Amino acid sequence: MANQLTGLHHLTAITSSSPRIFHFMSGILGLHLIKKTVNQDDVRTYHLYFTDDMGTAGTDITFFDFPGIQKAQHGNNEIARTSFRVPSDAALTYWIDRFDTYRVHHDAIDELFGAKILRFHDFDGQQYQLISDEHNHGVPAGTPWRHSTVDPQFSIGGLGPEYITTDHYDELVGVMTDLLGFKQIAKEGQYTLLELNDGGHGAQVIIDYQRLIPAAYQGFGGVHHLAFRTDDRDSLQHWIEKIGAAGLNSSGFVDRFYFASEYFRPIPDILFEIATDGPGFLLDETYEEAGVHLELPPFLEDQREAIERNLVPFNTEPQTAGRHSYLVRVF
Repeated sequence: MANQLTGLHHLTAITSSSPRIFHFMSGILGLHLIKKTVNQDDVRTYHLYFTDDMGTAGTDITFFDFPGIQKAQHGNNEIARTSFRVPSDAALTYWIDRFDTYRVHHDAIDELFGAKILRFHDFDGQQYQLISDEHNHGVPAGTPWRHSTVDPQFSIGGLGPEYITTDHYDELVGVMTDLLGFKQIAKEGQYTLLELNDGGHGAQVIIDYQRLIPAAYQGFGGVHHLAFRTDDRDSLQHWIEKIGAAGLNSSGFVDRFYFASEYFRPIPDILFEIATDGPGFLLDETYEEAGVHLELPPFLEDQREAIERNLVPFNTEPQTAGRHSYLVRVF
């Protein structure tokens, strides 16, 4: 699909604790920490990438741990809830039992746009949901992490529909449909379901139209930005030119080493990214070493000593995920 966006690429959120989010994401949710690196724009900050087994685009949620940042307030004009795909309706019952074992707060199973969902949150109040792929089509799910303790038949397979609350409904939906190529495929109450190229859950965004709630502000427990997939640098250049011509506030080309990107704001307070599928996360280390050691892109390697001096080290060997006593508590 040359010069088209093909689905969700990743979502980046903010955590109060990199060690705790490692144990939550890998130990409880069963995601692979495939890259332990730093925020290239603020090297005092870890950047952790959690994915399927091999780091497939569209399966990754990433986290920053900005020093001294405030707790997020959820509200209007934010990327409000992250979805993860699971294979079936039966998987949601499995996850209720698993969440109860680890004392993760969750709601009852619900339904939206014909799909069963299970909402939950982590120790920071970061908002998530599991969504069943029982009747889904489109972008295929990823491969379960081979070292996960989650039953593979119920494992998370990647990102699902991402929720955005806004009172700039017409402006946001206009950018997403007229510029980015989304189609409006359903409405249910205050929710509008948008989709890229018949891509199913791996290519959907849900707009939650809100007019009366207070504004959100960013902090730990909130989302930083949402990224969409494009094939390669040539197609990314197409989007850089297209977004520039639309007059949106944008970054231009950014080389992240593991992929290339452009960042832009469709409306104030919402940050989107367009990112290439490759070259990928195993560019600079083997599968066996992925996520275990601090990896830096070549343009930061000469700063390694200073960077490591400002980071608090923690163990991310796969066998340690989920084994800390603080997991067994009410989040």
